[in-house]
Order: sequence, then C-alpha cells, then structure tokens
Amino acid sequence: MQSSIHIYKQSLAMLTDLYQLTMAYAYWKSQIGQKEAVFDLFFRRNPFGGGFSITCGLAYVIDIVKSFRFDSDDVEYLAGLRGSDDQPLFEAAFLDYLHSLQLQCSIDAIPEGTVVFPQEPLIRVQGPLIQCQLLETPMLNSINFQTLIATKAARVCRAAQDDPVIEFGLRRAHGIDGGLAVSRAAYIGGCASTSNVLAGKLFGIPIKGTHAHSWVMAFDDEQEAFAKYAEILPNNCIFLVDTYDTLEGVRRAVQIGKSLRQRGHELLGIRLDSGDLAYLSIHARKILDEAGFPDAVIVASNDLDEHIISSLKSQGAAINVWGVGTKLSTAYDQPAMGGVYKMTALRDPGGEWCYKTKVSEQSIKTTTPGIHQVRRYRFQDKFVADVIYDTLTGLHDGCTIVDPSDMTRRKQIPKSTQFEELLVPVFRDGECVYDAPSINEIRDRAARQLALLDPSIRRFTNPHQYPVGLEKRLFDLRTAQILRVRAVNHE
Repeated sequence: MQSSIHIYKQSLAMLTDLYQLTMAYAYWKSQIGQKEAVFDLFFRRNPFGGGFSITCGLAYVIDIVKSFRFDSDDVEYLAGLRGSDDQPLFEAAFLDYLHSLQLQCSIDAIPEGTVVFPQEPLIRVQGPLIQCQLLETPMLNSINFQTLIATKAARVCRAAQDDPVIEFGLRRAHGIDGGLAVSRAAYIGGCASTSNVLAGKLFGIPIKGTHAHSWVMAFDDEQEAFAKYAEILPNNCIFLVDTYDTLEGVRRAVQIGKSLRQRGHELLGIRLDSGDLAYLSIHARKILDEAGFPDAVIVASNDLDEHIISSLKSQGAAINVWGVGTKLSTAYDQPAMGGVYKMTALRDPGGEWCYKTKVSEQSIKTTTPGIHQVRRYRFQDKFVADVIYDTLTGLHDGCTIVDPSDMTRRKQIPKSTQFEELLVPVFRDGECVYDAPSINEIRDRAARQLALLDPSIRRFTNPHQYPVGLEKRLFDLRTAQILRVRAVNHE
C-alpha cells in the first residue's frame, strides 16, 4: 500500500475554525459527543459556469487524518483562550480529552481525478459526532481548492487541445501551500509540467523552465545574452525573445541555434510573453522554418486562460506549448469552490439512525437526509447519469432518478445498465484501508473520465447539464422530511 504524501511533518488538528472546537466542547459537555454521525462533503454548483468538476485533494485529506492529534503545545494554547467573562473558554478535562483523542472515523470518498457534479458527496464521514465535526474545516480546505484548480486546469488543457500546458503560477499563487496545491492539482487536471521545483520534488511532477527578461537585460545586447546562455546550458535552450523587439529576437535566436547545431545541440524553441501572440507566433514560425528549425517549439505565456487560448487557436496561432500562470493558480474569475460539509444522519451508538435535513429558504441549500452512495451509469462508453441513493434502502436494478431542485425532471435508468459505485472505503474505524494511486495514475484517470463525458458537457459556453438526481425513494424521503421539519418548526 502506497503511503500518503507527507507534505506536513506535524499534525494539522489546529488547522480549524474556532467554532469547530466550541461545538466539540459543547457536544462533550452535553454528553452527546459519542453519538454516531454521518456527514457529506459536497458542492452545489460547478465552477466557472462549466458542466463538470474534477475532484482533487484526497491525498491531502489522508495525510491530515493519519496524523491527526492534539499535541501538548496545542492544548496549552487552547487552555489560554478566554471567553467574554475573561474565564477559560475550555475546561481542563475537555483539553485532556482532546490530547488523548484518536480518530475512529470511517471515511469513504470518490477517488481523485473523477469527474463529479453538484450535490454528489465527494467524501462521506461516519463516526463519533465530535470527531466528524473536527474534520470539517481541514477537509473542506483541501478538497475545495484542489478541486477548483484541477477543474480549471482541465478546461485550460481542453482549450489547448493536444498541445502541452505548463503550469507557471507559483509566483502569483496564494502562498507556499497554495503554490504547491496548485501545481499538484493542475498536473492532475492535465497540465504536462510545472515550473515549481518543490512540487517536482514532492510530487514527481515534470518541471520545465528557461530564463526571464532579467537574463537578457544583464548583458549589453540580446545576442550576447542568448550566446552565453547557450554556452552554459546548451541542452535547455528556449529563448525568451520579446525583451526588445520580438521578431528580431527570433532572428537572433536562430543565429544562436545554428551555432548550437554545429556543437551537436539543438535550439529547442522560443518563448513569447507579450504582444499580439497570434500575429507574432505565425511570423516567428515562418522565421524558424525558413532557417531550418521546423522542430523548434513556440511557447506562449502572458495571462492566458481557456478563453484566450481558444481565441488564439481560432486565429491560427502557431503556438506549440502554453505557459499558464496567474489565471490558473488563482482560479481566475471564480476564487472559491463553495463546497460544504453537512450532517445527514445521527444515532446513539448501536441504535436506529435518525436522518437529518437542513431546510433553507434557498432550495439549493436544503440538504438530503440519509447515508449516501453515488452510482454512475454508462452506456456505449459514455457516462449517462448519476444517482444518489441511501445505502440502507439500497438500489434496484433499474431506477428512477429525480432532480432535487425540480421534481418534474426525471430520468428512468433501464435494467442491466452498466454502473460503478463512486464512493470507496478510505478509512475504517480510523485505520487507512485505501491503496492510494500515484499522481500519474490520478492524472490518467482524469483524462479517461473526461473522455467519457459527452462533448456538450465539456464545452465552455452553456454546457449541457449532466443528469444527476436522487433515487426516487430518497427523493420522497427528503420531501417528507422537509415537510415534517417545517411543520415542527412552525408550531
């Protein structure tokens, strides 16, 4: 079994919101903390106005859960917190409880690299109420951001078609952790490599890079700068040509390329980082080809995203490799995923389950009771529908799925339709039982999953809505519970 990624060398139990700890204390004080609970982690809308998402971040979750503990200095810090009356916020016995806490939760999750959709539980957590509650914030922190970035990367790579995309976002990413998470998630989403050396070391992602404008400006002229770089790194020559005059820079790169060839090396390519990338790449391609360098690639950067890349493609840009930084690493135009973590069931240990529903005046925020699994159906090598169902009720061969936001939208799944269950065991009673795949296996899974989606769902503008719904009995249960909760709370 492959070990987890071990990004962090200490427990991240304190990576949480204060209200998780105050609720945990109140559960403990009320003597309900050992009730058995079930929570779902899910999101309500696909990001970027798209038709799909790619789940990512589970490896971080595994890392966090495996090392979860409150160390002595953690409880010492918590002992110093004060309430509004200047008295300790937590009593000593509760802090002793935290200090000795060992997770006993069972966790099921959809594997990383899987295409997923709104309302589907990406992770299901079952265990003592206090422990389930304490896992909320770190899980959301890991899954929300990496799912967002993996999805953005998949969109960018789709726009680039078969061209490689290099993730260039470290300098604009949101801190060190953000930079590492971006590189990992972007690679899973389809990027071919990253400029982030630490990510390359930690995750085994291929790294790429050449030089910046400062290298050229450090010399008296561009020709000298290219020549010196080729002298020192003849096996890594992609020249940034837009420091002064882009097309003249291409011609100078060609001259150095000829001298490289005489020494048994090749000019790998040039990079364009400003200006009219379509116009410049077309003319640069002509210069390179006429000089005998048809295999030299043209790399483009400069605030690219899926929409700009699509536009450049439609203009016939002669670009072979795309360096995408800021708009990928910051998930430009949607800064957050919006995933949530909601209780769906509760019981006394060994007792009967009491299903839980959060009712809201916003229908999209009303939750679904039960202990859920997601079944994905396929027909003729295409995904055709997903059904969310209650594991205690089970699912018939052939079923009706109902859109939870519009009961008139229903889909009948014929008997004997091929399917797979998406949530798989990751932890059982606190012990990891998951054979974690490598990052390349996760990346390959994402590519295969995307290929099984209808093209109408992958398109950027007004994508078709993939059918996801509740199994009819679960939908009926949810409706009855909503009516019951509203009736009780209006008495």
